[in-house]
Amino acid sequence: MSEPSPAPAEPPTENRLLGGRILLRQPARGYRAGLDAALLAAACDARPGERVIEAGCGAGGALLAAAARRPGAMFTGVERDLEALNLARGNVALNQMAGQVSVQTGDVAAGFRSLALPPFDAAMANPPFFDDPGALRAPAPEKTGAWMADGGLTAWTGFLLKAVREGGRLTLIHRADRLGDLLSGLGVSAGSFQIRGIHPFADAPAKRVLVRAIKTGKAPLRLLPPLVLHGREGTEKHTPEAEAILRGEADLPWL
Repeated sequence: MSEPSPAPAEPPTENRLLGGRILLRQPARGYRAGLDAALLAAACDARPGERVIEAGCGAGGALLAAAARRPGAMFTGVERDLEALNLARGNVALNQMAGQVSVQTGDVAAGFRSLALPPFDAAMANPPFFDDPGALRAPAPEKTGAWMADGGLTAWTGFLLKAVREGGRLTLIHRADRLGDLLSGLGVSAGSFQIRGIHPFADAPAKRVLVRAIKTGKAPLRLLPPLVLHGREGTEKHTPEAEAILRGEADLPWL
C-alpha cells in the first residue's frame, strides 16, 4: 500500500503593516511577525547614513517596518531558514526597498564573523524566547527555529555585540522574565542600558521588555516609562499610544 502524499504547503498570507505602508507576505503557519516585531521596529532610531543589521529577520516584518520609519538608513537582515529568507527577499522587492534593504543567509550560532561583513552602527533582534527544550511543551515543528535559540541567549547577545562598532547601539525585545539574562549577556562589553517594560494592562506585570545598550557605554542604567498595550475599559483593541506606534504615527524613543 502506497504512502499518502504529503499535504501541499499552504501559500503565504499577505498582511499590511504601519497602517498599510508595508505589504508583508509570511507563512500561513509557523512564526509570523506580530506585535513584538512592530515594537522592535518602532524602537529602532537609526540616523541617516547609518547601517543597521537585524539578526534573525524572518520574513522581514521588523526589518521593513524599521526601514520605512528610517528611510535615510541602510538595513541588512540575516536569516538561516531558507523559506523565511526567500520570503524576506520577496518582500523587499514587493515593497520596492531594494535600494535600502538587503537580506542574506546567516546563522547566529555561527557568529558574526562568519558573515564577513564590516561592523554596523546599530543592531536589533527579537531572539527566540526559549533555549531549553525541556522547559516547555515542544512547539510545532514549523515554529521550532523561531522559538528555540541554538546556543542559548548568549549566542544572540554575543552575535550582536560583535556586529556593531564601538559606540554602536543594540536594541532587543524579549520576555520580561529573561531581562537578567539579557543584561548579563550584553554587559560583557556593553553598558548605558535603557529598559522599557511592555505591559498588557496598566495593572499587570510586564510580559516583554525593550532593551537598549551601547557597546562600551558607561552611562548609568535607566528605566523608562512603560508602554501599556490595552485598557481595561472601552472597546478599543489598543491604547491610543500603542495604536499610534503600531500605525507608524509614533516611535518608541530612547533618551
